[in-house]
Amino acid sequence: MRKIITLLLGLLGINAFSACVAPAYDETDVEGFSKLATQSNVLVVDVRTAEEYAEGHINGAINIDVKKDDFKDKALQQLDKSKNIAVYCRSGRRSGQAADILTKEGYKATNLKGGILAWQSANKPTDKKEVDAFMTPNGKTITFTALLHASIRINFDGKVIDIDPVGKLGERTTDYAVMPKSDYIFVTHEHGDHFDKNTLALLKAETTKIVTNQRCADMLGEGEVMANGDTREISEIIKVDAVPAYNKTEGRTQFHPKGRDNGFILTIDGLRIYIAGDTEDVPEMAGIKDIDIAFLPCNQPYTMTTDQLVNAAQMVKPKVLFPYHYGSTDVSGIPSQLEKEGIDTRIRHYE
Repeated sequence: MRKIITLLLGLLGINAFSACVAPAYDETDVEGFSKLATQSNVLVVDVRTAEEYAEGHINGAINIDVKKDDFKDKALQQLDKSKNIAVYCRSGRRSGQAADILTKEGYKATNLKGGILAWQSANKPTDKKEVDAFMTPNGKTITFTALLHASIRINFDGKVIDIDPVGKLGERTTDYAVMPKSDYIFVTHEHGDHFDKNTLALLKAETTKIVTNQRCADMLGEGEVMANGDTREISEIIKVDAVPAYNKTEGRTQFHPKGRDNGFILTIDGLRIYIAGDTEDVPEMAGIKDIDIAFLPCNQPYTMTTDQLVNAAQMVKPKVLFPYHYGSTDVSGIPSQLEKEGIDTRIRHYE
């Protein structure tokens, strides 16, 4: 009898121990994760390597490698604690480790059982669009998705902001039909790689606000017009400054005449973002200050040469720089040229 009691107590002890070490984070299957990923209060995080992420990831996922020493620091810098963090890896093991770390840091985390292998086995779609995440001064996550050439999608606090959305350029396409509609759309100028009536109609909901220059508003038949130098608060959290964007080099001024087109500085929840539009390194850039994130174009002869882009970055001095609109121009040497300036230069692939 004593042996039986001892055995029972031992089993009870094992069960109690198991309960103590059970993961504090949630786990869900592919269908549950798929529903979770579409919710506005959820951030999807891919904790695999950058190389694995580049091969294909769940739509909208941010990449933070859990095996890197700075995983926790990056998570704290990029992830809003008011959001549910949905994590995945290849099979579920690394993301389980990540979910455990995040939970201990005060996040609500959910792990995908079976990882992206289970996701792909269920014929769920993957994507190759790169997503960058930042924290605003007020502690909220904002993400930037590189889409097509000059098209950028910004997500902040459940709101969708599209910059120059274009659905097709040559053989390259972006399927906006499968994406949520825009809350705000900014169009810098009328050229076909920035202004696409069909895509604007596709993205527009009843409450969508379109901000553009006079030429595009005339062509579209609607839109809130801003000219160079205008400042406007379009919501409680978004302030907009329209700044000059033009060509100054002899023989190029016909592409983007001075005074017609806009660049935009968006101040979102205290974060200052400079979307330069199509421009060269014009002298007005010297007056653009306190930029957190800048998108500067680079494709001669229509916008800037690589040397001009470096000069523009040295004038603006953003904390983070994304060369964009570069087409076939080789921009790979730009990061090393700006390293001494303390500018974090990131090259992203635009489909």
